[in-house]
Amino acid sequence: MKNLIEDIKNREFQKVYLLYGEEAYLKRQYKKKLQEAILGSEDTMNLNIYAGKGIDVRAVIDQADTMPFFAEHRLILIEDSGFFKAANEELAKYLKNMPGETVFVFVEEEVDKRGKLYKAVKTEGRVVEFARQDEKTLTKWILGILKKEGKKITQPTMEIFMEKTGSDMENIATELEKLLCYTMGREVITQEDVAEITAGQTVNKIFDMIRAVAEKKQKEALDFYYDLLALREPPMRILFLITRQFHLLLQVKELCGQGYDQRQIAEKVGLQSFVVKNYVRQSSLFSKEDLKQAVRDCVETEEAVKTGKIQDVLSVELLIVKYSEKKAFD
Repeated sequence: MKNLIEDIKNREFQKVYLLYGEEAYLKRQYKKKLQEAILGSEDTMNLNIYAGKGIDVRAVIDQADTMPFFAEHRLILIEDSGFFKAANEELAKYLKNMPGETVFVFVEEEVDKRGKLYKAVKTEGRVVEFARQDEKTLTKWILGILKKEGKKITQPTMEIFMEKTGSDMENIATELEKLLCYTMGREVITQEDVAEITAGQTVNKIFDMIRAVAEKKQKEALDFYYDLLALREPPMRILFLITRQFHLLLQVKELCGQGYDQRQIAEKVGLQSFVVKNYVRQSSLFSKEDLKQAVRDCVETEEAVKTGKIQDVLSVELLIVKYSEKKAFD
């Protein structure tokens, strides 16, 4: 990413760029920065945009061969094409002999690094991966935005905010904007502000539901489930997240038993370090055997739904009832 930033800053561009990865927010930001740096904010005459599957490669090449109109560059922007997941020899070969005035920018989510097109871009231009950002980077980014807006936040409040938003920068940006509007006229953002304004992710609701299950609060656990259904969450997605939650708890419990600390556990299971403490606490409410059985039951429940033995909404409800009963593990 450092080289990409230097290209934009110095206005010295490669002939082709590939921006790819899970972090859609960063991809969009740097796509915009590249476009503005190459063409300016108002030049649409020399911008050609292609999106989605089924793009005609021959038409793209013909457009790329067209000289820019009273400008230094022509920009060919191609998004979500799938070109980097399939053989694309024609385009890969073209990149090696394309006009010096044309710049290609590909924006993709997934790529095959073994493909000829990927290798051509890496040789002829610049490949930049935008992966999910780590906790430290996200915290620094959020604090930078808050400082610019003249806001202050404590570490505990920041942790609560990030627990609710997760690591997706798009979601963080949206929730941060809501929070800034809500606290307009005040300097300090409080935990009460975060609780009032920030929308929790479905994953967080699942976590709370499993907590209620572990504490044998059956009505509360079922209420969480019905709330998720009211929000139009598909029962099978809820079941998937429940399965994932039990599996994470099992991993955390096993790692705790092996003597790993909170930071090490976070690295091994892919959770934010400040979130792990909640998983450690919740996993202590179950035995290792309980969690293994819960994962097995979730898998069997999914199979029962897929084979038509039970209806999806009822299947998840029965699973919650079973594990939230007072004598579930006796």
